[in-house]
Amino acid sequence: MDDNKLYNALLKSQGERRRQSQGEAKAEDNFRTERPFAGSDRVRPNWVRVDMEQSEYPPTVYDSSISLELIGNPRPWSRDQLREKKIIYPGMPDKAVMDAYRELRIQLRNRAGDRNFAVMFSSLGHKGNSVLTAFNLAASFAMDSHTSALLVDCDPYNQDLSKLVSVQMEAGVTDYVADKSLSIGDILYPSGVSRLSVIPAGTQVSSAVELFSSVRMRELLSELKSRYPDRCIVLNAPPFQETTEARILERFADQIVFGVPFGDVTAEVIAESVDALGSNKFSGVVFQE
Repeated sequence: MDDNKLYNALLKSQGERRRQSQGEAKAEDNFRTERPFAGSDRVRPNWVRVDMEQSEYPPTVYDSSISLELIGNPRPWSRDQLREKKIIYPGMPDKAVMDAYRELRIQLRNRAGDRNFAVMFSSLGHKGNSVLTAFNLAASFAMDSHTSALLVDCDPYNQDLSKLVSVQMEAGVTDYVADKSLSIGDILYPSGVSRLSVIPAGTQVSSAVELFSSVRMRELLSELKSRYPDRCIVLNAPPFQETTEARILERFADQIVFGVPFGDVTAEVIAESVDALGSNKFSGVVFQE
């Protein structure tokens, strides 16, 4: 497949969502808006974790400064640790990598407008292992002092998220969906990066397809999006071409980004994946070395 055919396929998928560019500075300034916020936040021992099941509390006016202060980070990674784990951070020596994530963040915000959103990241390669890129994408949103980010790992076949997070994690998405006694606060963890929280994939690997298709999964993502107007959500999905889960998770995302491992994916595979997606949610590709 030639480059023109690939280019046309990308344009076709993006046609209905194309917006006029607002410029990087304006996109950053206009992203945060104040909106109604139901409930109030509860602090748990050891580190701050927000429990979202608080219907007994009266509605309050959303205050982003309070919301951001309640995001605990009891074991922050040092710069040396961040560099070792290949996690991006302000002032990192490799400015080109930082600028690439900033550009991706700005483009996604431009498409979303003035609301929060969920973006799904899925690799088109055979090996998957997209969690580091998804983590760094979430970290790039968390660098904005006026917003926060949440990485929801929905790849139960890969446990590499535990290597990127500074606290021990237990229950995750699949456990929450399978066990109604768990609250969202039971699966929400600090990451080691300021203003970035994570939810691991969980331990229910064999039934992941059925769990992701359930009503409780839909309610979980809906609650995560509506509870925090200033929070950007990144869903890390299994490989799009290799698994069924990514096709199911697509329905929960506002935007979709594909990861393209260097030398592992052809232009034809990219175009086929965009066509298979069959929606205007596709936002672009990230080429991974």
